[in-house]
Amino acid sequence: MTGGFAKRGWRLVAAPLLLAAVFWLAGPADVWGTLRRADAGWLAVGLASAFAANLVSALRWRALCAWMQMVVTRRWAVVTYFRGVAVNVALPGAVVGGDVLRATALQRQGHPGVPAAMSVLGDRVSGLWMLIALGLAALVWGLGSPEWQAFVTRWPALAPWGSRPLLLGLLAAFVALPWLVLRLAARGLAVGTRLAGALAPLLQHPKAAQQYAAQVLLSLAVQALSVLALGCGAAAVGAPVAPWALAAAAVPIFLMATLPVSFGGWGTREAAAAVCLVPLGVAPAQAVTLSVIYGLYPIVQAAVALASAEGGLKPPR
Repeated sequence: MTGGFAKRGWRLVAAPLLLAAVFWLAGPADVWGTLRRADAGWLAVGLASAFAANLVSALRWRALCAWMQMVVTRRWAVVTYFRGVAVNVALPGAVVGGDVLRATALQRQGHPGVPAAMSVLGDRVSGLWMLIALGLAALVWGLGSPEWQAFVTRWPALAPWGSRPLLLGLLAAFVALPWLVLRLAARGLAVGTRLAGALAPLLQHPKAAQQYAAQVLLSLAVQALSVLALGCGAAAVGAPVAPWALAAAAVPIFLMATLPVSFGGWGTREAAAAVCLVPLGVAPAQAVTLSVIYGLYPIVQAAVALASAEGGLKPPR
């Protein structure tokens, strides 16, 4: 009990300290000035893109639930997903709180606990997996560009990865590997286990391959919209970043935001933005500010989610 409290207390202290350190290094006055001068039009487009990313995420989760024979209405899935976003904003632990809320909500709809939890876990892993795939595609696009040379100059360890065939092979593997692992794991599981029972609907579905392809496409759409929202923040503050470089930098930025040491990714996301974007010619204040703008989008969406009607959580008919 004491150890768990100490761990949570450490997170509560670490998050604001990290965020304060990033702001101090970037210059608080410079960050504030950059934020005040941000273009309102680009901010609005970025908010719309972030909202669309979460909307598609909700529909992807609903499609995965349906694939696992757990039927919920579209409205229920969207409202529940956005309430998960609200929980992620309000509580420490990155995305964990919102995921627990979604799994619990599915169980309250009468669906078994293990499949409900697996649908949320699978939805989360799908998004992160395709984020990396999108980053690999971006690197293929940007090979040989001045921005790529800047990457290699700053991080020489990236030089061996400057092979288009290698990156294309990794991209293909990332897209196909989850499907292969799913099939192999299901064959190796003992019949009757709860995990096998949860996986069975996925593999026994008459259009399992099409369902998997839909998950891949929806996840790519989610990440593309998220990168677009980040890019709108960059445009709003006048940060000069090539589209491919922004998509590649989004991988560590978004992954760092999922670490369970902050509220809604604050601190870790800004640190990653500074580390990844400053070598590309972005001023530290611009890098931190565009990350702050991206972090504000979920807060706006959380306010909408908390104001949503309870009717959105009625059982499907």
